[in-house]
Amino acid sequence: MINFRPPETRTRPSVGSSSSSVVTAEKALSFISKGWQEVRSSADADLQLIKNRANKFKNLADRELENFINSASISPFAVPAITASTTTAPAEIDFVKKLRPKLSEIRRAYSSSEFKWPSQGKLRIDLSAIKNAIVAEVEEEEEQEKEREREIWRKWRCDRLKEERHFGEFDWEPIKAFKTRLKELEVELKGSSSSPAEIFEVIKNSEFMGKVKSSLKSICKEPEDAKGVPPLDVPELLAYLVRQSSPFLDQLGIRRDISEKIVESLCSKGHSKLLLNSLPGGGSSLIDGEIMNDELDLRIASVLQSTGHCYDGGFWGDSTKQNLEGDKRHVAIVTTASLPWMTGTAVNPLFRAAYLAKSEKQNVTLLVPWLCKSDQELVYPNQLTFSSPEAQELYIRNWLKERIGFKADFKISFYPGKFSKERRSILPAGDTSQFIPSRDADIAILEEPEHLNWYHHGKRWTDKFNHVVGIVHTNYLEYIKREKNGALQAFFVKHINNWVTRAYCDKVLRLSAATQDLPRSLVCNVHGVNPKFLKIGEKAAADRQSGQKVFSKGAYFLGKMVWAKGYRELIDLLSKHKTEFDGFHLDVFGNGEDAHEVQCTAKRLNLNVNFMKGRDHAHDSLHGYKVFINPSISDVLCTATAEALAMGKFVVCADHPSNEFFQAFANCLTYKTPEDFVAKVEKAMSSEPQPLSPEEQYKLSWEAATQRFMKYSDLEKVLSDETSLDRRRRKGMGKSVSMPNLEEMVDGALAFTHNCLTGNEFLRSCTGAIPRTRDYDKQHCNDLHLLPPQVENPIYGW
Repeated sequence: MINFRPPETRTRPSVGSSSSSVVTAEKALSFISKGWQEVRSSADADLQLIKNRANKFKNLADRELENFINSASISPFAVPAITASTTTAPAEIDFVKKLRPKLSEIRRAYSSSEFKWPSQGKLRIDLSAIKNAIVAEVEEEEEQEKEREREIWRKWRCDRLKEERHFGEFDWEPIKAFKTRLKELEVELKGSSSSPAEIFEVIKNSEFMGKVKSSLKSICKEPEDAKGVPPLDVPELLAYLVRQSSPFLDQLGIRRDISEKIVESLCSKGHSKLLLNSLPGGGSSLIDGEIMNDELDLRIASVLQSTGHCYDGGFWGDSTKQNLEGDKRHVAIVTTASLPWMTGTAVNPLFRAAYLAKSEKQNVTLLVPWLCKSDQELVYPNQLTFSSPEAQELYIRNWLKERIGFKADFKISFYPGKFSKERRSILPAGDTSQFIPSRDADIAILEEPEHLNWYHHGKRWTDKFNHVVGIVHTNYLEYIKREKNGALQAFFVKHINNWVTRAYCDKVLRLSAATQDLPRSLVCNVHGVNPKFLKIGEKAAADRQSGQKVFSKGAYFLGKMVWAKGYRELIDLLSKHKTEFDGFHLDVFGNGEDAHEVQCTAKRLNLNVNFMKGRDHAHDSLHGYKVFINPSISDVLCTATAEALAMGKFVVCADHPSNEFFQAFANCLTYKTPEDFVAKVEKAMSSEPQPLSPEEQYKLSWEAATQRFMKYSDLEKVLSDETSLDRRRRKGMGKSVSMPNLEEMVDGALAFTHNCLTGNEFLRSCTGAIPRTRDYDKQHCNDLHLLPPQVENPIYGW
């Protein structure tokens, strides 16, 4: 009820005011009572409406329920008529028939005149009768189901007991035979005397024991030809040890010929006694190096075969190789640089991937370093940066598409890298091998294997891949010698390079003899030139044949402007023969860290050199130059020299192992002395170069380079040999009658030691590694969408 309290007034009461206040109160009370009556009548009307709707709903429900029951009794759910020949009615029909009387009682109870709705505004319907009926029916069905299960269990148990009772009828065939033999033995014992000695003699001579003995002999049978082969003596063991240790002794400075003499001396001591015993007829032969090795191998093989020894292998290495699916092989090319950095280790691996994928005989993946934005600004020209690896991949593919005449179908992946200002190169961060999936780990090509593995802390390449080829691009020793304490640094780097290439590579290709002599290496130029340069050379030859003037400019030099790239030699030659080069003009194109110092030195010496910004060697402004001068002796194989020859120009370069490949070309002029340099430049400036022959063009092409690579890297043999993959898959799991390969064990020990040393951040920093590059950082995780290193390598993170 609403309590109404009129407002109080502080005015003095009077007669007139009291009468007016009474009238106002009466009006207010009249208004309140009228409003209450309207609310009550409205509520009554709503309640009546609810009752009417409830009655309608009850009547409708009764009709629907009655129709449902009638239809079930007449034609239950359209089920076909059940004849006397059929079994009992379905459970659903029985349930409806049982439920029908109970539902009828409920309907009569709620539809009787005695039933009254409650006076409150709440409508309650008691459905407990329906609930109890349904629950009772369900419980009855569950009880019947349980009873059937118990009956099945009792029947199965009875059958099982019968089988156990008659077990003798179900004996296994070998058991029957064994029982028969025992019965025969029992019969023999019954026929003999009861003396224990006689019983034992009967058992010993019985047929049963004879068969047991024969079975044991077949299991423990001695190897054939085991008799008559004497064991290895100490000199033979030492000879084999020295021969297997020859690569390790070579690392220590002991030459291979000295090792062979030691082996020959040791074999000679025991040759007259034992070595000849393993040879046919015991005859002797001439003891020289090659024959001695063959005899020693034959001797060891015969001893091992007589003992039945089998070597499991895989002491240091990973004995599990990935099973590769599909018919195609997988080639992964890992390099240390990427476009838009125009360096040899960025351009040449890109072309190698394209031309290897061209044959469509193998799947190819190119793995390049990804730099964070701060490092991109230091490395890439013209402040070019990329926000994502996808953007850089698009740039690389567009650049390649403009230079080759076919579709290159290969995959480009990225691994984390960091730029070292001191070394002026990109170093990997983390385990580079993990970015090649195990299902694709078949053949690996490591561009600059020493560079990739200086600080490599991860899975051994030769354990993960079936065949690993290293390609040496850079003469690091030549660069290091130019630094402070260069001779000492070069000494350590030389042995570290030997260490890592031997531990991580099966084969090493050196582009020229200017590089360090590495284990398992040979010299072969496996690089070609951009097809665009060959087309420029063809056009120049055609224009010249038609009578046009092709070369309207003189000499030029192009390269990264650092002292080690030939600028020191160039300035020394020009300054020493300034009088001979009076009137000679040289244009130099390049950018680099030493650009300011190089230009200041040339200006101070008053050399006639014009410095310009670096540009692509195929730029139109460079087509008119006739002579390319390259005095560098630090390059391994100068790409710019090959490009100049492909464009039909003269090349003046030093008589150096790095230029040995180019000396066979007619337009290549090499010099040995500074005076010879002046003569060759004058000759080039006063004559016209010869057009390239078809043989020279093919020799410079990437088709020829790929063919040379396939041959000398053993990749052609590996891919063509169908059984080689199966053998490599089983490497470390198969048995061998040979002794453990000591060379492989030493390689594994070197790799294990290197992995332990590179896992220590203090040792890494002492040897020049970028701090905190054993694992990639948070920025690399964000850019490449990688899991944190603590998740990838939990042992280091917890």
